[in-house]
Amino acid sequence: MSGKTHPFSAKQLEEICASHPTPFHIYDENGIISNARKLTGAFSWNEGFKEYFAVKATPTPAILKILAEEGLGMDCSSEAELILSSRCGVEGEGIMFTSNDTPIKEYKSAIDMGAIINLDDISHISYLDDNLGLPELVCFRFNPGPERTGNVIIGDPKEAKYGFTREQLFEGYKACKEKGVKRFGLHTMVASNELDESFFVETARMLFDLVVEISKELDIKIEFVNLGGGIGIPYRPGEEAVNYQVISDGVRELYESTIKPAGLDPMKIFLECGRVITGPYGYLVSRVLHKKEIYKNYVGLDACMANLMRPGMYDAYHHISVVGKEDQEKSHTYDVTGSLCENNDKFAIDRELPETSIGDLVVIHDSGAHGHSMGFNYNGKLRSAELLLKSGGQVQQIRRAETYEDLFRTIEGF
Repeated sequence: MSGKTHPFSAKQLEEICASHPTPFHIYDENGIISNARKLTGAFSWNEGFKEYFAVKATPTPAILKILAEEGLGMDCSSEAELILSSRCGVEGEGIMFTSNDTPIKEYKSAIDMGAIINLDDISHISYLDDNLGLPELVCFRFNPGPERTGNVIIGDPKEAKYGFTREQLFEGYKACKEKGVKRFGLHTMVASNELDESFFVETARMLFDLVVEISKELDIKIEFVNLGGGIGIPYRPGEEAVNYQVISDGVRELYESTIKPAGLDPMKIFLECGRVITGPYGYLVSRVLHKKEIYKNYVGLDACMANLMRPGMYDAYHHISVVGKEDQEKSHTYDVTGSLCENNDKFAIDRELPETSIGDLVVIHDSGAHGHSMGFNYNGKLRSAELLLKSGGQVQQIRRAETYEDLFRTIEGF
């Protein structure tokens, strides 16, 4: 079973806080590198396998550079993410541009970089062709609709705004082939934070069967299949981490039984995971400012929802450790809050914790993805610094905290 620990001693965190005031996000470099290698190693049987890190999860240049050095590509959904990836040394087909409702200028930026263009809608074929021309390689995002049930977080595919229907896929590949496109890919994304390995194997089954059908009907070869992302992490104590090898073994068995007999080998397999790569190796560190006792007991932190939106937005669970009291009995029940003028500014509701005192440090776990990246400035709150716990044990600031000068800089005449 998965326990919830963090890589810091109380003394170490107090020393870090002496130089870097709370709140801040801090990432474990060793953990990120080891995890990325475990994923890529599990799929090493597939020549051409590539994990395209979902930049939206942690668009922090120092983290992106670490992942690029490990050979990961970048999955981008906006021009800003394209620019970040390029500046971090990732170019060409090391970038997959998976966007929706996309301005033509962003398509142009992606094409100019040589990125793989993953089209979200059949109308985008003519939109792109009429404005820029089609690239040599195109990929389509498949929305299986009633063929597949999404998980709780991503919802029913029929209700999702993303992707081509099955019928549109065949029409789209046929049209692109007639327009001179030479290379093709296929993509889907039907889960988010899913912990059941079989879900991803079944996604591969769906796509591999579709590849065979497309090949037979249209006489085109799909160069790669992107199984999407959505591999989850064990946010709660007792949850099991996903076993990459189990997913890989299941996908490999399907590849051997479906793709090879159809004469479609070699075919590259891609993933576009974000959360599972960095999420477990990031922590929001904050200090207790106030305690309040009315109808409930409250612990007020110097961090707020602007630093970590997920609990307030999704009612998501993030484990909380009171530093130095990790082994003490969880004898008290608190709502753990921030200072926003919003009642959903809560990191936890009715959470059992050790008795907590003003001045205690707390570590909020698993904030390494969709944490700092979802920060905002409501109430004029300033986004926090980001730190990196280096492999050698030293701590490096990789993004400074915002200032009020940053906040007001775009206001004309102020």
